[in-house]
Amino acid sequence: MKIALGTDHRGMDAVRSITDTLTANGDEPMLLGICKTRACDYPDMAYPVAHAVATGKADRGILVCGSGIGMSIAANKVKGIRAALVHDEVGAEVSRRHNDANVLCIPADMLGVRVIERIVAAWLRTEFEGGRHERRVMKIQAIEQGLDPSTITIDRAAVVNE
Repeated sequence: MKIALGTDHRGMDAVRSITDTLTANGDEPMLLGICKTRACDYPDMAYPVAHAVATGKADRGILVCGSGIGMSIAANKVKGIRAALVHDEVGAEVSRRHNDANVLCIPADMLGVRVIERIVAAWLRTEFEGGRHERRVMKIQAIEQGLDPSTITIDRAAVVNE
């Protein structure tokens, strides 16, 4: 699986560890939004990762910053992105199973490297459940298109995805 990675200056250690783990597991890490200075702006790091996922150049993305909040907000501005800020393995699993999250946002300042590795592993191994959750994801896609999500039914899903 191709995984796009990005971090601001606060998440460099975590991304190094994630990259090593992904490589060891046979995944292909793509370092796209990596801070190369003492301090950088998280939107500059979030955009290339979110864009790669949205355009299909990467299967999923992982973003790391101090709180994870800024990365999540920035990534979610890219059409087609469902970025989830996650603090534990349960959140990682639910973000995939129920929300089909395609970008994982991690707060480096709040979690240790081993916890981050477990979150990433849970997120990568969990599949989207579909079913009733599929309708809800379609409603998120409708919002991206400026539509009222309450007007979307499964029958209108094809219209939303065009």
